[in-house]
Amino acid sequence: MIVSPAAPDANPGRGHVAPASPDGRTERLARALNPRSVAVVGDKRTNGYMWLRNLQPFNGKVYSVQIDPNDIPGIEEMGIPNYASLTAIPDEVDYVICAVPRQVAPRVLADAVQKGVGGVGMFTSGFAETGEEAGIALQDEVLRIARENDVILIGPNCMGLYNPRLGVRFSADQPAGVAGNVGLISQSGTHAINVSLVAAANGIHLSKAVSIGNAIVLDVPDYLEYFAQDDETEAIALYVEGVKDGERLARVLRETAARKPVLIWKGGQTADGARATQSHTASLSSQIAIWDALIRQAGAIRVDSLEEILDTLKLLLLAKPGTGRRLALMAMTGGPSVVLTDAFSKAGFSIPELTQASYDELSTFFNVIGGSYRNPFDMGGTIGGPNSANLDRLFDILERDESIDAVVMDIAALFMARQFIQHPERLQEFIGRLVRHRDRSTKPFLTILNPAHMEAEVLPVRLALQEAGLPVLPTFERAASALARVTTYREWNADR
Repeated sequence: MIVSPAAPDANPGRGHVAPASPDGRTERLARALNPRSVAVVGDKRTNGYMWLRNLQPFNGKVYSVQIDPNDIPGIEEMGIPNYASLTAIPDEVDYVICAVPRQVAPRVLADAVQKGVGGVGMFTSGFAETGEEAGIALQDEVLRIARENDVILIGPNCMGLYNPRLGVRFSADQPAGVAGNVGLISQSGTHAINVSLVAAANGIHLSKAVSIGNAIVLDVPDYLEYFAQDDETEAIALYVEGVKDGERLARVLRETAARKPVLIWKGGQTADGARATQSHTASLSSQIAIWDALIRQAGAIRVDSLEEILDTLKLLLLAKPGTGRRLALMAMTGGPSVVLTDAFSKAGFSIPELTQASYDELSTFFNVIGGSYRNPFDMGGTIGGPNSANLDRLFDILERDESIDAVVMDIAALFMARQFIQHPERLQEFIGRLVRHRDRSTKPFLTILNPAHMEAEVLPVRLALQEAGLPVLPTFERAASALARVTTYREWNADR
């Protein structure tokens, strides 16, 4: 018998309004992603009750389903009510975490259908990704139950859902109680955890994340449709190894990228990597050239690493939008100014001369002994210290100059960090000048802070820049590549 899931709550996310979709799937996914109640099926003491402990920050209702008498006392000691089955839980359940042996997974899914849960995240693995007949047959059975009953099934072989605002996590290290603005879709659970952790360390927080694993029911396009309409999500990052319906992905990706930036990190770009995807998530990979064409045509952004995701998000979310490629480059000394110029020129930018009016004004205060203001700027001898008023004057000139579209500033650790170490009070004054320029300017502004040999000393400076909402990149090359990706994205969307 086909059992229909319960109707979704009209307001599933404590103030979050579920977006609409013709088939109702997006609304039901919203219920799972913004749960008021979570049930964990099969958590074990031998794993440290991983899933129940991950949910400790969650302020909704948490239930356990466990029949092993050796595990039940530990669950009850945590103050979590335990039941023999999902159907025995007396309240509604918005999200189920299934962590049982693979042969039990179909029964748990059938109970979830009968209970009318919002969605199921199937951590259980050992399905088609193993290549074994038994695993393939069990996945087929799970797929049949889900399709016949139109179940919101995430996975299997996945970490499931992460909502930091509500404290629903799949790793105890993930931040909780914070509201972010980046949606993450990942076929890798490890990448999903790493992105959430490293992004937070760089001042970027997720709105929600979905680890999708084998993605046998809901696939990448389903999650893209959700995030496209989610009012908490401003940008979307995607790690994907393969999809089942390329035509649908192309259509949904094009529609989503027209509304929000979409970053795509494709796993399995080489022949060996493509083979690895089959044993990881049973995905059918395709040539990277096909993905390149898909990404370009949709107006999305290709990235090839976690670092590129972070660098690109910093500029998308923290820098003013702009499409111009004429840069003013500010360095503290001559050698770095040359290498800085090479990095951005190779990335497709020009470093033009300024207008004569700008040069006339610069000549009244710029120290050309050991310095230069032709662009790039060798400005260390002119600004003298981190809080020189000459820095404000330079920013004002660059803001007015019609030859300049964006400004890049290298905060040399060797030149600046030592002063901040010796005089900590100067750091906030310096950052205040950068923030005032950023707020007044209509042009993109980004900073570069390479720790060089002073990594421990420079870390507080980087964190202070992040806290002020300034985009700070670690190297010339990474900054140039990130700005090129973002500028190309802005240009493409300006022409749509």
